[in-house]
Amino acid sequence: MSVPFNVCRRLFIAASMAFLTAPALADAPQKIKFTLDWRFEGPSAPFLLAKSKGYFAAEGLDVEIDSGAGSAGAVTRVATGAYDMGFADFNALVEYEAKTPGSKIQSVYMVYNATPAAVFVLKKSGITKPADLVGKTLAAPIFDAGRKAWPAFAKSNKLAVDAVKWQTVEPALRETLLARGDVDGITGFYFTSLLNLEARGVKSEDIVALKYPDHGVALYGNTIIASPKMIAEKPKAVAGLLRAFNKALKEVIANPAAAVAYVKERDPLINVDLETRRLKLALESSVITPEVKANGLGAVTAERMQRSLAETGEAYGLAKVPAAADLVNESFLPVKADRLLK
Repeated sequence: MSVPFNVCRRLFIAASMAFLTAPALADAPQKIKFTLDWRFEGPSAPFLLAKSKGYFAAEGLDVEIDSGAGSAGAVTRVATGAYDMGFADFNALVEYEAKTPGSKIQSVYMVYNATPAAVFVLKKSGITKPADLVGKTLAAPIFDAGRKAWPAFAKSNKLAVDAVKWQTVEPALRETLLARGDVDGITGFYFTSLLNLEARGVKSEDIVALKYPDHGVALYGNTIIASPKMIAEKPKAVAGLLRAFNKALKEVIANPAAAVAYVKERDPLINVDLETRRLKLALESSVITPEVKANGLGAVTAERMQRSLAETGEAYGLAKVPAAADLVNESFLPVKADRLLK
């Protein structure tokens, strides 16, 4: 029995279309949903630059970057599968894994080699060192990283954990209370609270910042995290994202002012000068450390990681601290030569 011509023609066209579209389907970019820990600000520049300049695309990735509302939220977003990867405080990951064992989320690129946490006081208070904080009142949100890590700061400086009193406040009111003199000090990220105080009329020379890393605290800061599904099923995508990010971060370090343009591209309402300064402060205080200069961007050292985990466990009151091997996966890092700063 012969097959009608029009049927043959349709079959031929269908087969041809399948053949023509097969390469396109094979080359379709891998989609990745990525959550930041906070709003689009200066420190977001490496992520946004990598996307806008096509660095992610060059790795075969289509990365959707969303703002966040805190590190704990970023970790939860990845844990629930709502996001594939994210940017969050490493200590928030430690706490989540300790309280929710088996999440298998891992840190794959340590961006902030040093925690940005700091205590801020006004110069007129006469407080110049940790010992001067005894008996004082500090204000911070209950979830603030500096407040949660206070026990580590206290121990490193031979202070009792209850050496200070805490006043719980909303983030928007924290710096206002210090500027008005309603509290003795506050805790916050160095590059956030410093600029917020200045925005409230406090001159930089009238601010004293006791940065945790400068006072014996070994805690690591923000890191790129990946879900177990991404690690197991899309390892090449994870490695590709880190290569693109690493390239972008080095470019941002070389020219922070130019990089902020990519933040403004995403949020036209930002103050460019303010966010440029915020980015520079973040790079200088948390990214470009002596450890990074020696070992390259993104990596951690085993000895310091153990100290960092011990501090987190004690400060956060964790019954059991997860093992470093369960939390940190450096197998996706770009080669060291590409991570070293010139």
